[in-house]
Formats: sequence, C-alpha cells, structure tokens
Amino acid sequence: MYFDTTYIAKYYLHEPESASVRDLVRKADLIQSSLLAMAEFHGVLHRCLREGSLTSVDIRGVAKRFAGDVEGGLWNLLPVSESLLRRTCALILAVPATSFIRTGGAVHLATANELGEREVWTNDRHMLAAAPYFGLSGRSV
Repeated sequence: MYFDTTYIAKYYLHEPESASVRDLVRKADLIQSSLLAMAEFHGVLHRCLREGSLTSVDIRGVAKRFAGDVEGGLWNLLPVSESLLRRTCALILAVPATSFIRTGGAVHLATANELGEREVWTNDRHMLAAAPYFGLSGRSV
C-alpha cells in the first residue's frame, strides 16, 4: 500500500478522513512512501503552526512520534535517487497538457510505480487524476 504525505499526515493529525486513514494503517501489512514525505510532513507541521491549529510543543511531539514510527518501520520510505528523478521527469512530460501535476505529487506517483504498487492512496485531486499516467490507480477513503 502506498501513501502520499497527505495520508501520512492524516494518521497523526485530526483532519477529515483521519479515522478512515488510521483504519487503513491498522489493516495494512506494509505502507510505503517516498523519503520526500519526511520533508513534506514537516512542511505540513509548519503549516499547522502557522495556521494556529498546533502549538510548537504539539509539533515537536508529533514530529518525534513520526520519527519513531519511521525508525520502527511503520512507514517504509524509499530514497529519492537520481534515476527515480530522471524517471519522474520523463513521466511528467507524458502527462497531457490538460492535466495538472505538482512536482512532489509526481515524485510520489513515480515512486509508487517503481515499487510495483498498483494504487496510490491520497486525497490530492491532482494526484488522483494523474495517477493513470504513472500506471497507477488513485484511491481515496
């Protein structure tokens, strides 16, 4: 099972769909993502601080829990290699001009494809729409 960063964040934060995402995590044998998710997750935490939904103390606690879960193997994070980025570039160029794809989303989609996943779990509507161009099905709870 492949999660993008939005789904990893939902595991830790109280957001719409968080309970359903936590259920997916409990049922999964293995959850994979890109190592990019590590930086993106901390960006999400900073957004929560900026918007006032979490305090700096809360953020440090969530960040520590996330780091422990990475170390404990809850999240299997694939390194972002040069070959993966080159493949991501080629796949981005194959997406039609009528589709919208962000760089981070493309890295997640290419990573999921490289791992042999068939689906990617996200609530990012752009990733869901672009998933077929990366050989994947987009899934959302």
